[in-house]
Amino acid sequence: MPQIAQLAETYSSQIFWLLIVFGLVFFIIGRGMAPKVMETVGQRDQQIADDLAAAQSSRDAADEQEAAWRARENANRAAAQALVAEAKAKSATATEARLAKAQVLIDALTTDAEARIGAARTEAAAEIQSVAAEAAQDIVARLAGIKVTKTAAAAAVKKAMAHG
Repeated sequence: MPQIAQLAETYSSQIFWLLIVFGLVFFIIGRGMAPKVMETVGQRDQQIADDLAAAQSSRDAADEQEAAWRARENANRAAAQALVAEAKAKSATATEARLAKAQVLIDALTTDAEARIGAARTEAAAEIQSVAAEAAQDIVARLAGIKVTKTAAAAAVKKAMAHG
């Protein structure tokens, strides 16, 4: 094979060009492009880290604002409940006062009505006595034919009602 026979004559030039190509690749890629790529990767990593830090900072600030809002909301709710309780207490006091006034009025009306009933009862009892006296006088006159005075008939009715 002629290619193998020529190998001994051309190997030194092939090694020379191999070293030149590897040197060029090393300097162009290794010294020129790789540092730029690594710098870009580093910048990207730094940007991501900065963005994550900013996001965490924003999340912490939002959590603090939410906690403050919840505290204000709870305070407002407690204040509203206090106002409701106060309004209920005032309403209960006002209702009790109105009920007391109404009870006084009802008591006065009841007392007045009891007095009128008592007066009507007394008047009715007196009228019953007078009607009974007239009836007794009339019955005695019809049955016995005796004339009885109003005073005697009234005394007899009064005596009979006292026993009865």
